[in-house]
Amino acid sequence: MKPPRFKYIAADSLAGALAAKAEHGAEARFLAGGQSLIPAMNFRLAQPGVLIDINALAELDYVREAGTLRIGALTRMRTLERTALLAEAVRHVAHPQIRNRGTLGGNLAHADPASELPAVVLALGARLHLKSRNSHRWIDARDFFVGALTTALRDDEMLVEVELPALPPRTGTCFMEVARRRGDYAMMGVAAVVTLGKEARIALCNAGATPVLVVVSQLDDAAAQVQKAIDPPGNVHASKAFQRHLAGVLTRRALQTALARAGAR
Repeated sequence: MKPPRFKYIAADSLAGALAAKAEHGAEARFLAGGQSLIPAMNFRLAQPGVLIDINALAELDYVREAGTLRIGALTRMRTLERTALLAEAVRHVAHPQIRNRGTLGGNLAHADPASELPAVVLALGARLHLKSRNSHRWIDARDFFVGALTTALRDDEMLVEVELPALPPRTGTCFMEVARRRGDYAMMGVAAVVTLGKEARIALCNAGATPVLVVVSQLDDAAAQVQKAIDPPGNVHASKAFQRHLAGVLTRRALQTALARAGAR
C-alpha cells in the first residue's frame, strides 16, 4: 500500500513548523520519527493532506536535568534507554531500529493506549508543554490522553517538551509487561511508582481506551483496585478476563519490585 497524495513541508525552525500548522490546521500532521504515522498512512488509516517534517529541529532534541527532568519532544527513544523508569519501559518498545527513529513526542501524541510511554508519564506525574504559533500552555499527562489515538492537542499545537518531577526520597519504580513476543504490543503493561509511607501510582497500558492511572494508599488490595478500574479491550490473543488477570499479577509484581528499590534507595 502507498499513502494518498500529500503536500510535504520541511520545517527548518520551530517557528516555521508552528506557522505551517497554524495555516493548515487539522489537515496537517507533524512528521518526527514516523514509525507510527507512515504505516498508518500506507494503510490509509491516516490521510493528512500536509506533512510537516520537524526532524531538522535540533532545539527539540535534549534531556536536561535540574531538579525536574525536561525532555524535548524530538528526543529519540534510544536516548531514553538511559533514563530510569523510562529506560525500563522503552526497552519493551518494538525493536532497536524502531527506537533509533521513534521520538518521545511522537509516541505520546500518537496516544496509542497499548503503548508503554503514555502509561509511564502518567505514573510519573508528568506535565506536557504544548505550543502554537501565538501561545503555549502546560497540561498534566492525565488530562492529555482523552481517547484512543486522541489527545488534548488543538489543531494548531505541537507537543514540544515533557517535564518529569524529581522523585521524592525513598521512591522506587518498576515497569513490567507481558507480550506474545519480544517487540509486540503488550497484552498488559504496568508502571508503578512507590514512595515509602505515601501513595503508590500505578499506570497501565492496553487496559482501556486511554492509559489508566490508579492511585492507591493501601498496597495490600492494590491489584484488586486495579482490576476494578480497568476496561481492557480484549483481542484474539488475550480475552478481557485474561487481560484483567494479567493486570492483577503484574501490579503485584511491579509493586514488590518498586518497594524493594525504594528501600534500597
